[in-house]
Amino acid sequence: IGNGTLVTQFILMGISNLPAVRFSLFAAILLIYLITLVGNGTILLAIGISSHLHTPMYFFLSHLSLLDICFPTATVPKMLENFLLEINTISFAGCVLQLYFLVALVGTEVYLLSAMAYDRYVAICNPLRYTVIMSKKLCLQLAAVTWVAGFLNSLLHTVMTFTLPFCRSNKVNQYYCDIAPVQALSCASTYTAEMLVLIVGGFLGVGAFFVTLVSYIYIISTILRIRSAEGKRKAFSTCASHVIVVLLFYGTMIFTYIRPLNSRHPDRDRMVSMLSGVITSMLNPLIYSLRNKEVKVTLKRVIVHMCLKRECVHLG
Repeated sequence: IGNGTLVTQFILMGISNLPAVRFSLFAAILLIYLITLVGNGTILLAIGISSHLHTPMYFFLSHLSLLDICFPTATVPKMLENFLLEINTISFAGCVLQLYFLVALVGTEVYLLSAMAYDRYVAICNPLRYTVIMSKKLCLQLAAVTWVAGFLNSLLHTVMTFTLPFCRSNKVNQYYCDIAPVQALSCASTYTAEMLVLIVGGFLGVGAFFVTLVSYIYIISTILRIRSAEGKRKAFSTCASHVIVVLLFYGTMIFTYIRPLNSRHPDRDRMVSMLSGVITSMLNPLIYSLRNKEVKVTLKRVIVHMCLKRECVHLG
């Protein structure tokens, strides 16, 4: 591609150096993706049909499950197509949409995790006022803010990225379209776009992380003041699943994006970023279903009900 040439498509280079494992990756990613859809879909179904789960905590959990369905869906279908058909191209418009939804959903999850942390803070530190503070109106407002903030933030970064001139190459050094590998293809200065990601994304991301961190500082201090061991155990069990999900999410982000340059390897980093995205979305429903008694009981009821219904249809 020379200067002034219009880019109409990009080439995703993620698997160009790994042809021998193409079909193995296809099978593994497809399996993980299907488990992700089934797991998060079951959580959504359980929350939707069980009135005793219509509480703020499960309201936010339903949004997390929806995010965990949408996030891999933004990248995995195209990735599977490339693995199976060995067609590594993506249209310019497809790349724009993929990057937009990818960044939007990641941002939304960052803000949603902070809203969930605030919910747990109120539940443990102000239990008598919990139902008053975490009203249905506030929960709807918090959920709306997380989605709107995530998608508006992504719109800003997407516009700044794709208004850059692309005349250096059209080969994206990743399995999917992400900000950094796409901006690397521009033949113009990317300083403004990079600073925008750092300042705006950093401000919102650090702000959300700060809310999560402060919430858990208060939560831990409150739990430590509880005298009985049983009381401490019950208090911690109400937020244990969320803590694990937060650590998994931020741990993955740090390992993927914030590591010393001397520890990076292109092929390995691409593989890690690909697997981390789909595996995290698969693990979240498992974490909540395995550590939460109410969810486990509800899921058992849903499964038994579906099995009985299927048996009745079969007998009919």
